[in-house]
Parts: sequence; structure tokens; C-alpha cells
Amino acid sequence: MTSQKQIKLLKVFIVIGLILIMAGHFIISKEWLIHLGPLGFIIGASCIAIGLICSLPTKIYLTILLMKNEEH
Repeated sequence: MTSQKQIKLLKVFIVIGLILIMAGHFIISKEWLIHLGPLGFIIGASCIAIGLICSLPTKIYLTILLMKNEEH
């Protein structure tokens, strides 16, 4: 896989992670979703956790990859 394809793939994972984080926050914070009860909090927390797993490590790897590209 070329460097450019890796960068695009990592950017897609970052966007997916951020969307999941926002969706989880939306699920937890909205009052009209209160009827879900504990299940709503579990779903919201799961979205946030998966979003963080997708988002944070890819940012670190993308930074390292871009730094290597700058050297060349």
C-alpha cells in the first residue's frame, strides 16, 4: 500500500471516529432519548469508546507517517 493510500485511509478512520464520538455524545445528552434508560447510556458510551479507538491511535500514526514524508 502506498503512502498516499495509507494517509487517505487514516483520515477516513479519523473522520469515522469523530462521527462516532459526536453520535455517542448526542445519544447521551438528548432528553428525548431518556426512555432508553441504561441501554441509551451503554449505546452512547460504546459509540464514544469505539470512536476514541478509531480516532486517537490513527492520529498518532498519521503524524509519524507525515513526519517521515517531510524528511524525504
